[in-house]
Amino acid sequence: MTAVTATPATPPAPPGPTASRGKAFGRLMLAEWTKIRSVRSTFWSLILLVVLDLGFTALFVGLTVGQWDKTEESDRASIIADPTSMILGSGFFLSQLTVCVLGVLVIASEYSTGMIRASLLAVPGRLPMLWAKAAVFALLVLVLGVAVSFASFFIGAAFLNDKVSVSLGDTGVLRAVVGGGLYLAMLGLFAMAVGAIVRHPAGGITGVIGFVLVLAPLTALLPGSIGDHVHAYLPSEAGHLIAQAHQGKDDLLTPWQGYGVFALWTALLLMVAAVLLKRRDA
Repeated sequence: MTAVTATPATPPAPPGPTASRGKAFGRLMLAEWTKIRSVRSTFWSLILLVVLDLGFTALFVGLTVGQWDKTEESDRASIIADPTSMILGSGFFLSQLTVCVLGVLVIASEYSTGMIRASLLAVPGRLPMLWAKAAVFALLVLVLGVAVSFASFFIGAAFLNDKVSVSLGDTGVLRAVVGGGLYLAMLGLFAMAVGAIVRHPAGGITGVIGFVLVLAPLTALLPGSIGDHVHAYLPSEAGHLIAQAHQGKDDLLTPWQGYGVFALWTALLLMVAAVLLKRRDA
């Protein structure tokens, strides 16, 4: 009888560097998610975002419908031309400030409490921590922002139904509603980048709100085409175009071009934040 010689099993090959980096980054994202969701300010900021957005949508659109016959003809024509922009803009006008505040606090609060030292001790390379935090925060705001944008649209469309008919099937409307969530996600990243650069909650929040609410009206006062172009290429002014169903007659950028400008502003600030994170002490 012939003896059968057993061949030893070949051990599985160790995971490559790409797989190891992927798993490590996944663990970083999980850690950042744990930090973000365990902070009380995150919960209340997101609740405030929902309440303010839906509340102001109902308030402003309801007032517009109630004063429809007293509204100037040019204003009515603007609403009829793009009711989606009016609906989404009504909710975002003040609710976006909660995203600005939360974006700064996501990273600046770690500096103020000293937690950033533990984060950087766990991730000596530093930059993966920043990218993981940005990815988790952007996904969180994107998911909630899209949900709030759809809810806001349906509320506003119900109010406007007697004056202007608008539905998701109309040209550009679905893209604009989803764009509302895209705008909030990019705004959150923009605010986080400012927070990482300034490293102080109060200073970061002041800077972001200045960009969003103060700088735009001031640049609009600049004379001639210079003022028009400076105003059009500001971060929030360019970014919010993605939440319009159609390009306005006075808009210098299309919705996607405007969002691209906003993305460039955000990418530039994130790069500055990354350089400073590598060079500065915690």
